[in-house]
Amino acid sequence: MADAAGNTKHTIAVLVENKFGVLSRVAGLFSARGYNIESLSVGETLDPSVSRMTLVVNGDAFVIEQVMKQLHKLIDVIKVIDLSAETHVEREMLLIRVNAEPAARAEILRIADIFRAKVVDVTAASYTLEGTGEETKIEAILELLRPFGIQEVVRTGKVAIARSPKARLRRVEEKLGKVAPARPANQDPRVVGFAD
Repeated sequence: MADAAGNTKHTIAVLVENKFGVLSRVAGLFSARGYNIESLSVGETLDPSVSRMTLVVNGDAFVIEQVMKQLHKLIDVIKVIDLSAETHVEREMLLIRVNAEPAARAEILRIADIFRAKVVDVTAASYTLEGTGEETKIEAILELLRPFGIQEVVRTGKVAIARSPKARLRRVEEKLGKVAPARPANQDPRVVGFAD
């Protein structure tokens, strides 16, 4: 959804070489253009020499496109994908420590159960809950637990993955009038390495 200035949230996945200083160079591209990175998650991929960054940035389409072109020019960047332009799955994790007075414990556990959150720590005065889901789910659980007294909140930031790259290929082939060959029944459907 766009704001009044025409800016929208973009989830960008960047595959980079797992080297010292790459993160600061990627983040520097956004800050140099005056854009705040709302969320940043970085982790190793199946190949330990490659890391994947998932960034959430608010900006207009033109500026995001220019930043993506600049990212492609960085020597340590392998691939850049704007996941907002395609169907994808995204999740965020939340750890929240909330006051748990004896009279409120059952209600806090009920809220946790509704959101499929897990109790990961208990003290005499608090519960620590772990929840995962889309941003709206995380915001909803925070809102419901706020009246009990939130002591601390830690959020991971968004991680995202594109859905079914093979389906995208079939759609492109259908648009071009080509029919994709059927996969033999004995072919192993698992993906090894990176898929486009």
